[in-house]
Amino acid sequence: MNSSAFTSAFQQASAQPSHADAQPYASQAQTSALLRAGAQYRRERMDAQDMISTDEAASLACTTRVTVNAWIKSGRCIGVSHLKRGYKLPRWQFEPSVWGAVAPLVKLFGNDAWRTLGFLETPTPALDGMNSRAALEQGVAIERVLALAKAQVY
Repeated sequence: MNSSAFTSAFQQASAQPSHADAQPYASQAQTSALLRAGAQYRRERMDAQDMISTDEAASLACTTRVTVNAWIKSGRCIGVSHLKRGYKLPRWQFEPSVWGAVAPLVKLFGNDAWRTLGFLETPTPALDGMNSRAALEQGVAIERVLALAKAQVY
C-alpha cells in the first residue's frame, strides 16, 4: 500500500496547532486525516485498471464466478469488497509467477485482502526497493517473499 498519502495527511494534520502536541498518540485531527486518506486510497485502488470483477476473474481463470467467490472466502485469492456489490480483484494475481504465493500470503495476513494487497504492492528495502509482486514476477523465490511477510506479521 502506498504510504505517501497517509504520511502527507498525517503531516498536514500535525501542522495544525494542537494542545495535544505533547501526547504520544495521534490527535483527533490526525486520526481523521489518516482515515480520510485511507478511504480515498481504497476507492482509487478499486477503480484502478488492474482491478477486475469476479466475472472477469472467472473468465481469466477458466472457472465460474461462484468458484472465484469461494476462492476469495477461503483465502485462495485476493478479493477486496467493492463498495457497490461483490469484489474487485487484482488481475496480476492470476499470473503463474504470483499465483503460488497468493494463498499462503492471504493466510499469513489473516485473510485480510487489503493487508495482503498492501504487502504485495509496497516497495521494500529487503527487495532492493521492489515490491513483493514485482519480485515474484522477476523470479524471486516464493519462500523469500513469504519470509518477508512472516517478519512483517510478527
